Amino acid sequence: MMRTLYLLALLGAAPLAHGADFFTKIDPAPKSELWIDTGFYTAHFDGDKDLNNNNKGLALEYRFSGTLAATGGRFYNSDRAWSNYAGVIWQPYAVGPVRVGLALAAFDGYPKTRDGGWFPGVIPTLTYEYERVGVNVGIIPNYKDRLYGGISFQLKFKLFQR
Repeated sequence: MMRTLYLLALLGAAPLAHGADFFTKIDPAPKSELWIDTGFYTAHFDGDKDLNNNNKGLALEYRFSGTLAATGGRFYNSDRAWSNYAGVIWQPYAVGPVRVGLALAAFDGYPKTRDGGWFPGVIPTLTYEYERVGVNVGIIPNYKDRLYGGISFQLKFKLFQR
């Protein structure tokens, strides 16, 4: 399963390699965009652990500059418990049309991590947007036997832009 996802990601990126525009720095100018985000679908690295892959939920994402967005939401996590999160998505670069950066956030609700309390997380994040729809892709690392890593896909829909 993971090999298939990696192959699809590489094949998807291959057509983007066209000339000098392949790797660019994103303009940090002020923006005003509000997105509504779904929960996640997570392809876990440890697929044999009976984890919840369908992480239903809802979030808001407000892009206030070309490189920064505030985000917060709630989802049903891989351990089958409700989690909340709040943080920022920092994406100063792009590879073709795909934004590249990190989500820096606080999470709760994972029973094996701080007894379900809040903890910080840093997640490499890719974003592709086309007009009013987009997808965030997070690459979540494993953390001991407390958090199970994977690749998470989150659909998003633009509510407004000024």
